[in-house]
Amino acid sequence: MIPDVNIWAVLLATASSMVIGAIWYAKPVFGRYWMKAVGHTDETTQSGGTVAIVITVIVSFITAWVLAGAAFIAQEFYGGNFLANTLLTGLILWAGFTAARMITHDAFDRRPRGLTVLNLAHELVTITVMALIIGLFGVGV
Repeated sequence: MIPDVNIWAVLLATASSMVIGAIWYAKPVFGRYWMKAVGHTDETTQSGGTVAIVITVIVSFITAWVLAGAAFIAQEFYGGNFLANTLLTGLILWAGFTAARMITHDAFDRRPRGLTVLNLAHELVTITVMALIIGLFGVGV
């Protein structure tokens, strides 16, 4: 079985990730804390931004595509409401892959707990919004 993925939902979910990240890590929101926690200054954030943005777009697209495919598979298996299945699938994937792996890496990297919580919350919001978009669009083109 090949999952039936709505490309428009995936593209909009990808864009939503960029918007959420831009707001989340803006200085007036959590940007100042994030910069301090990771050791950035205004000067260090000025270089390499383009590469980071390109990587983020690619990775966000992959995340949205995988979420849409996993949601389709969950829908085929469980039936019922596609939006609810997509939101639940997003939560499960976030907990099992994103949160579990990030917590492990941050523990070994000895990152501040507040930074781990900040990044985990960002990822949860991002995945939830992606799931909402994908779930509302439904399957197919």
